[in-house]
Amino acid sequence: MADAQQPGLHLHTRQRAILTAAVELYVETGEPVASQAIARLSGLSSATVRNTMAELADAGMLEQPHTSAGRVPTARAFRLHVEQIRGENRLVPCLLPERSRVHIASQLQGIAGAQAFLERTPQVLATLSSGVGVALASAQAGDLLEHVHFQRLAHKKVLAVVVTRSGAVRDRVLLLANDLSSADLHSAARYLNEHFQGWSVERVREEIAARAERERSEYLQLLRAAELLWNSAVPTDRADEQTVYLDGVSNLLHGAEGDRVRLREVLAALEAKEQLVTLLAAYVDSERDAQGATVRVVFNLEERAPEMQGLVLVAAPALLDGTRHGTVGVIGTQRMHYQNTINAVGYVAELFALSQGEAGGAA
Repeated sequence: MADAQQPGLHLHTRQRAILTAAVELYVETGEPVASQAIARLSGLSSATVRNTMAELADAGMLEQPHTSAGRVPTARAFRLHVEQIRGENRLVPCLLPERSRVHIASQLQGIAGAQAFLERTPQVLATLSSGVGVALASAQAGDLLEHVHFQRLAHKKVLAVVVTRSGAVRDRVLLLANDLSSADLHSAARYLNEHFQGWSVERVREEIAARAERERSEYLQLLRAAELLWNSAVPTDRADEQTVYLDGVSNLLHGAEGDRVRLREVLAALEAKEQLVTLLAAYVDSERDAQGATVRVVFNLEERAPEMQGLVLVAAPALLDGTRHGTVGVIGTQRMHYQNTINAVGYVAELFALSQGEAGGAA
């Protein structure tokens, strides 16, 4: 399953309490948890805790690494832990510590444009979590053209800047088969801005092609130049327009236990844009999961990317007026502070909708 919920896990009250203690101690210390440590916290006898931990091990909730006397939670235990704190209504963005909310707001409020907001998000989330902050800026099918600019950089090389009304700024260096003068570029940009401002970016391409087919005059040269520049600046492959931002990859280096080969595999997977796009699109594919939560927690990333085994994705869609503009989230080890991380991601998603909505209203 892609979500935190795992049916068929029936633990009695003491088992749940001891499992929660084991998870929280492991998250705090990073060390296998001994029965004596839980006994000191819970007030139960060491024998009772030891027997209950043995039951949890039989249920696949705890495992014993190597010859250590302690035990560590399994992926099933972490899933159940998330399900439990969600059921206790602890996964609410407003429960994020005030200092964290102030930090997020100070870093993200007032940023103009959805693209710029999403670009900043990973740094903020990486700072607040033990994982990698990640954001996916999605191409918007109905995005409208605000302004286009072309600048000649060198022979057959042009900088294209396309600004849309959603606040997205797409800049791309174009390598042309034939050189265009600065005057040609200025004329093409002026033509696009005068005739297509407020049009959807897809419709611009279709209309230029249609007009170029109809014209049989010197106007045709201008149309052909505009068509070439536009198609190069805004490619038809929509996946190519999706941008992934990452920050905090060094967080995965902390606590690495010498498995450098596996670490290199993880880092390579994080750097593979297509793989991250696939992961985010596959798991954050609706506004809410089966439990009605906006933020999704995914443990089985290895199903789509074997290199991601042992990592967890916490992510939420960045929505504005019901339309997704991207995804924000954290990729980290199973040993993360789930309540704070989930609430931080949820708070960023809420702030995106609020700040971008205000920006749109002001515009």
